[in-house]
Amino acid sequence: MAKRKTNLFPKLHNAAWPGVVGKGVPGAEPSIDLDTMLKLTSEAEVDGVKFDGFDLNLCKPHFDVESLDNEIKRIAEKANSFNLEVGTIVPAIWQSEGGGSAFGSSADRKRFLQQVEIGCRVASELRKIGVRPNGSVRIDTAAGVADWSKAPEENQKLIAETFTAACDIAANYDEVLACEGEICWGGMHSWKRMIQILEMVDRPQTLGFQADMAHTLLYMLGYNAPEDRILPENFDWADKDTFDRGYRKMTNALRHWTVDLHIAQNDATVFGSGTHDKTGRHCLPKDPKGKLDIVYYAGFWLSDEDGLTKRFNHICWDGCMFPNAVMTTPQTWTDILETMIAVRNKYGWK
Repeated sequence: MAKRKTNLFPKLHNAAWPGVVGKGVPGAEPSIDLDTMLKLTSEAEVDGVKFDGFDLNLCKPHFDVESLDNEIKRIAEKANSFNLEVGTIVPAIWQSEGGGSAFGSSADRKRFLQQVEIGCRVASELRKIGVRPNGSVRIDTAAGVADWSKAPEENQKLIAETFTAACDIAANYDEVLACEGEICWGGMHSWKRMIQILEMVDRPQTLGFQADMAHTLLYMLGYNAPEDRILPENFDWADKDTFDRGYRKMTNALRHWTVDLHIAQNDATVFGSGTHDKTGRHCLPKDPKGKLDIVYYAGFWLSDEDGLTKRFNHICWDGCMFPNAVMTTPQTWTDILETMIAVRNKYGWK
């Protein structure tokens, strides 16, 4: 069991959106309601330590953007009732939720930006109410690699234009945007392309990177971008030195952009469910097939040669597309919390 220490930061959050991502559509498992996700989160406890908060996706059934003021009030009340803070907000930028591609038509991009504004407004209002002291507003390109590949350089320029406009919106609300590093999002599907977008926009105070330990592992293997793979083909997973050098190369390139971190495990395979494209498979922290020493490699994101970066005050566990039977088992969240505590014990601060 993890032993309790006095470190208060980074705050430990659980993501609520695994209850909806890849679920609730024909052929997929039903969604898990927000109350159930928050109950499981709030009741997990290890050696007297509990989760501090949750990160929220603004999609039904967890959030209804058609009733914005009422929903903001409801989420604030719900956070208080479960004694949890709200953290990172994920706006409903995808076409299926009323948004559109960041490199699509002018109408698509307009809808994308409208959803970004909603996300920033929700984030800002929850901060003003006092239930959201930490967190960013997470975005992606809301479109896949196949569409992006039809005109890569032109689409990169469109993404940069859209994200620049999104930065203007976020700045008006005093919020920070975090680009999710995931191989399923066109233009953000490799570590080099992600850096290209960040540098093209060049708004480091407003636009940063959200590192997910499961997804970024796939960056190293070149899924969807073989030209940008870091590890050699047919990599021997017993070769820790080569893996560490590769992981250091990736984190050194992305760490100074990182404003949000997901603690997660991955078995180096891809998986998709429902309407969600295939991406890095999230595993339970104790999965024997997991490739990451979670606590050790979390340190690559949280510290550099000068010590702890302290660039963000909360970290989140992301376990998208776990089966519902796993997600509704209390022991799942106890094991996850124990891993999160171990990360904070080693890399936290007061």
